[in-house]
This record gives sequence, C-alpha cells and structure tokens, in this order.
Amino acid sequence: MSRQPSSKRHLITLVNPRSPISESYRALRTNIEFSSVDEKTQIIMITSAGPAEGKSTVIGNLAVTYAQNERKVLLIDADMRKPTVHRTYQLTNRYGLSSYLSHQVELQDAIQESELTNLYIMTAGPIPPNPAEMLGSKSMNSLLEALREQFDVILIDAPPVLAVTDAQLLASQSDGVLLVINSGKVKKDIAIKAKESLTRVNARMLGVVLNNVKRKASEEYYYYYYGN
Repeated sequence: MSRQPSSKRHLITLVNPRSPISESYRALRTNIEFSSVDEKTQIIMITSAGPAEGKSTVIGNLAVTYAQNERKVLLIDADMRKPTVHRTYQLTNRYGLSSYLSHQVELQDAIQESELTNLYIMTAGPIPPNPAEMLGSKSMNSLLEALREQFDVILIDAPPVLAVTDAQLLASQSDGVLLVINSGKVKKDIAIKAKESLTRVNARMLGVVLNNVKRKASEEYYYYYYGN
C-alpha cells in the first residue's frame, strides 16, 4: 500500500476519495480520456486566467486520480516564477525542470518519486532568469517527446495565461489544455480573454474547470465543461 504524501495543499482525492469533489475529479479524468477519438491526449497543460484560482490544486488532485487508475503519471511544475508543487509533495526543489533545461543534471535526476504509487514529480528547480526562453526552447520540446516514451500521462502546471507568455508557449507543445476559472473571482470578460490567448496559439482546448461553484452553504464543487 502506498503512503499518502504529506501536503500543505489539500489533496482531497487522497484525504477523502469518496467525497463528491473527489468524484468530480474522477469525472474530469474520464471526460478528458473521452474528449477525442482520433487524437491522443497524453500531455495536458493546466493554466488559469490569473493567480490564486486553484489550478495547482486541480492539477494535483487530477494527477492523483490518474495514478489511482494505474496510469504512470508525471506532474511537471512549469511555473518557474512561483513554483509550488515541491511544497505540496514535500520534495526538494534543488534540481528540477530548470536544472535539466540548463544542462545541469540528467533527466533521471530531475524526476522524483512521490509517496503515491505511479505518481512522479518534476519540480520547477531553481528559479531561472529566463523562464519563457527555456519553456519555448528546442530542449523543452525534446524533453516532452522523450517523456512521452516513459509516462502514460504528463500533466503540466503552467503559470497564469494572462500574466506571462509561458502558458502560451507550453500550450503549443501540449496535446490539450484545461483552463481553471474561479467562478467567484474572475469576470466573464477576463475568462474570455484568457481563452482567446490560448486559441491564438492553436491550443487544443479540452475545456474549462469552473472552480468554487457553491451549490450548498458548506460545499464547494468543481465542474467540467467541455468544448469551446
């Protein structure tokens, strides 16, 4: 039996896998898997319009549901400006994505095992002076192609799409994109602007995760809307 990772971020799919929210994450996973018949959806980027919308919580729980479904999963923290994944899983951030792209470590040294079976983590690594250039480099593209051979599912935690260009660069290298929107925080025009920023780079939009939709006084749900 695998141990649950110690976490500052609340991963409800581990703490309470039978909750309605955990079931919503499993439904999200299923909808992604059936989102396309003809195109492979192996590399999935998750972003948000702005900060503090819950994208890292969404991607953390989604990664758990894939791993629990016996898929070999790699979660990449590609937010090299404000990385958080290493804190969620209580891992070192001494080496990671930036270390590999700057040729400081070999690939196997940039990937860490989590305490959950089937789930592997590539932290962001030390914050570089040129994250956008790194993410848009040929080395990043080659890295993702190499990882396709090693993992069933690759989830990329990207910075907010309206804050920097990083998410647009990553979207063009991914098989699909999920946009996380905080329903109680983000206005409709901002959400539309975020989506348009992704479609301009020909991102394949899998859908939107509408976060913090309150249906009862004490409950929060995550809903998945697919298509454009």
